[in-house]
Amino acid sequence: MNKRLRHFASDNNAGIFPEVLTAMQEANEGHVTGYGDDPFTLKARQAICDLFEKECAVFFVSNGTTANCLALSVVMRSYHGVIVHEHSHIETDECNALGHFIPGAKTIVVSGEMGKIDPDRIRHVIDLQRKVHGSKPRAISLTNATELGTVYRSEEIETISQLAKSLALFLHIDGARFANAVASVGCSPADLTWRSGVDALSFGGTKNGLGFGEAIVFFEMEVAQEFAYRMKQSGQLASKMRFLSAPWLALLKDGLWLERAKHANRMAKNLADKVKRLPETKVLFPPEANAVFVKLRRSAIDSMHKIGWRFYTDVGPGAGARLMCSWDTTEQDVEDFVEDLKGCLVR
Repeated sequence: MNKRLRHFASDNNAGIFPEVLTAMQEANEGHVTGYGDDPFTLKARQAICDLFEKECAVFFVSNGTTANCLALSVVMRSYHGVIVHEHSHIETDECNALGHFIPGAKTIVVSGEMGKIDPDRIRHVIDLQRKVHGSKPRAISLTNATELGTVYRSEEIETISQLAKSLALFLHIDGARFANAVASVGCSPADLTWRSGVDALSFGGTKNGLGFGEAIVFFEMEVAQEFAYRMKQSGQLASKMRFLSAPWLALLKDGLWLERAKHANRMAKNLADKVKRLPETKVLFPPEANAVFVKLRRSAIDSMHKIGWRFYTDVGPGAGARLMCSWDTTEQDVEDFVEDLKGCLVR
């Protein structure tokens, strides 16, 4: 029987911050008005506005796929396309949910080094769309941190934003690991979003200590004037909304969200540094957030799986193992993994 308590398969596999569990327990006291008209949701919205130093329209939904698709739905119609990276979550891991939320809408895929969209590719792919006959580009969605564990800096986002504005395109960020991106870059959340020209953010909480739930943040209020109707129609207007929103109060209090993300990033850097010293290994991308991609021979991967370690080998390009660190990854977890891998590599 596998007795390991922690793995490197996904930051989704980690548990909930103890502080978040306490917040949910506090929200469970007494009767509270439903559908988001409650003090917990109002305070959580304000906390997010304070974090971004701006009045924003904030909505709490159950998961990241919903957050991405609903955020884009405010500007996209059935004949529109959203430009995404070929390894983005929207393209590879959301079962074309975009086409479900916005019937007819599609992704327009572009490439780019290190999991980042190449701005030159944006113009190129737009030029390839035949007017009327092809889907009309309407938005760009960046992933930060990317699916390959790299991070967009504010200047990179600003470059794409300026291009987007010149082409009348909406700029969205899939921020499932936005905390890890902010922790990596070291700037403010505002600098990495609206000050760089971002229109909307899917702000991830699940991968950073919540049990469930993400926040959709629109940086211009008028964009979201009728968004509550989209929430209701898509089944995301939770009747007991406080259990989606109250955890955010604990997550954001005293910078906890950023502190734990920094820890996960440190563990990934530590893991990468140790793994790359082993024979027959190659770290494939800079470990800028909480992911380490390493090339291993198949026999070593199989041996590690037999021991009981869990990690994915089907994420991103090429034959590599993706090792995700979490808010609760420990130094000992890293040491144990590396020691076992060392043994598997010499067999």
